[in-house]
Amino acid sequence: MENMLKDKVALVTGASRGIGKAIALSLASQGAKVAINYSSSDAAALEVCETIRKNDGTAEIFKAQVNVEEEVEAMFSSIEEKLGSVDILVNNAGITKDNLLMRMKTQEWDSVIDVNLKGAFLCTRRALKGMMKARYGKIINISSVVGFSGNAGQFNYSATKAGIVGMTKSAALELASRGIRVNAVAPGFIETDMTASLTDDVKAAYMEKIPLKSLGKAEDIAQAVIYLASPMSDYMTGQTLHLNGGLYM
Repeated sequence: MENMLKDKVALVTGASRGIGKAIALSLASQGAKVAINYSSSDAAALEVCETIRKNDGTAEIFKAQVNVEEEVEAMFSSIEEKLGSVDILVNNAGITKDNLLMRMKTQEWDSVIDVNLKGAFLCTRRALKGMMKARYGKIINISSVVGFSGNAGQFNYSATKAGIVGMTKSAALELASRGIRVNAVAPGFIETDMTASLTDDVKAAYMEKIPLKSLGKAEDIAQAVIYLASPMSDYMTGQTLHLNGGLYM
């Protein structure tokens, strides 16, 4: 099925690389007009945008820190001006500041909570302006397997990814009567820049725990997002799709 999202406006936060990039490209391939949010790498964001345009898609880049309210407001205003009101929001932006709990600095806790949770909150709240008026919207939050299983050295990150699931369920309950569906995707270990820095020994140790014996690809997550963004999932809300190769069941 092609062009399931024709003329829908989709905002993907943290879309200049990794999972966010794959999601942006996949949404564009289904006909969505894609707003590519990023916080630092102009060149990487522009590359994603140009790739979409070369394939006859529509895309624009929007630089904004999702945890800064004024920047989120300015970004949405600009998107509405250039592309239209946001129909699909993918809260993908996130950071890690890994450390053992005993050694974790308050700043490492605060910064991860600020971007991963506050960022999703600010973007979701702002997106509702247009979605509630249209009585339609798809909000897709990117959680993580560690939000369910926990992970040593990721006390802060795991907390935010578990928090995303609670946010998803609460928003789904509040917004269902307005025609807005809210779901989440929880990736396992995916081949991205983040996992590229792992040593072969660490990767092998992870593989041992994964029944399918391989890391996932960013495109695997993107396909799940397409499903949740499309009419195929119209009777689904408040749910989390687990894509982890069987690592957590």
